[in-house]
Amino acid sequence: METLATADRIDVFWHAGMLNHDAGEGVFDTGEDPGFLDVLEKHPENEDRVKNMVSILKRGPISPFISWHSGTPAQPNELLTFHTKDYINHLTEGDRVGGKMLCHGTFLNPGSWDASLLAAGTTLLAMKHILDGHGKIAYALVRPPGHHAQPNQADGYCFLNNAGLAVHLALKSSCRKVAVIDIDVHYGNGTAQGFYGSDKVLTVSLHMNHGSWGPSHPQEGTVGEFGEGEGFGYNLNVPLPNGTGDSGYVYAMTELVSPAVKKFKPDMMVFVIGQDSSSFDPNGRQCLTMEGYRQIGKIVRSLADEYSDGRVLIVQEGGYQVTYSAYCLHATLEGVLNLPFPLLSDPIAYYPEDAALATKVVDSIKKCHLQTLPLFKKC
Repeated sequence: METLATADRIDVFWHAGMLNHDAGEGVFDTGEDPGFLDVLEKHPENEDRVKNMVSILKRGPISPFISWHSGTPAQPNELLTFHTKDYINHLTEGDRVGGKMLCHGTFLNPGSWDASLLAAGTTLLAMKHILDGHGKIAYALVRPPGHHAQPNQADGYCFLNNAGLAVHLALKSSCRKVAVIDIDVHYGNGTAQGFYGSDKVLTVSLHMNHGSWGPSHPQEGTVGEFGEGEGFGYNLNVPLPNGTGDSGYVYAMTELVSPAVKKFKPDMMVFVIGQDSSSFDPNGRQCLTMEGYRQIGKIVRSLADEYSDGRVLIVQEGGYQVTYSAYCLHATLEGVLNLPFPLLSDPIAYYPEDAALATKVVDSIKKCHLQTLPLFKKC
């Protein structure tokens, strides 16, 4: 029989050294001071957001279900499973000279590289914890985030692709196939790019329909970016309209994500989370509330129980409203634990939603998948 210790707890991997990444201040994420503002705001990806995530898990009502573990930095050779040597050399040189802006909004400052190594190593350690049989559910509470980092390109506040590195570790171990479900409000382009030609990794991204945002992010995140070669049909993009909300996201999970996972039959799940799809995040407009995150967490847990023996690695990405992101994280983990009732109520008033457009978009994507992709034609 499965014990309470492994089935009904979340092993959280964290290291305070990740707080030492300081992306600066300015006008939103530009790092610029226009000279006419008395108060400059911190970069959205700042240490406060993660401090609240740590504290809500330590002192919030979910705390009895949490077991804490210390993270460790990744070794240089571990980074080469996903990233190119030239790219890693580029980052280390940037750190050596005291930092640089790698692309819009993405600043490698003193302390950033060490924090990035901690984020990557902590995520790898969390995956190893699962692979070694020490737990079923592990959460890598890490920053800087990683899902925009491509094999040879920084992007979107991300330097190293933490989730991608963990997927490679799983594939090198006993796992034949890994499913990645990414609910950050932005397209997980880096993870998708890293496995674009592989049929061993199913990458699914539910995101705001934002398109490309420049040379560092050439991917559009459109429905038609299916993968290539052996990987054709194993990259599924679900670009959702602004304001999709709880019911729209649950509909997308039920009608698109669950059927894909059931066809793919992974033996490891990686759940990439970002609370920037919430109703009150400065970086997104998707209007998810705590209950929406809770329901998504329950769906992911159900899929993991059915296909990966309950094993799921959760990896932190975005989420920039300092208070509400922590609350939405709490709700997500409640869902993954499949708790029978909410432990924490939503502190913000109900946000009205209209799911009609989201439902229409999801139905259109589903029709495209059924008509186009070999994965959905398999018996």
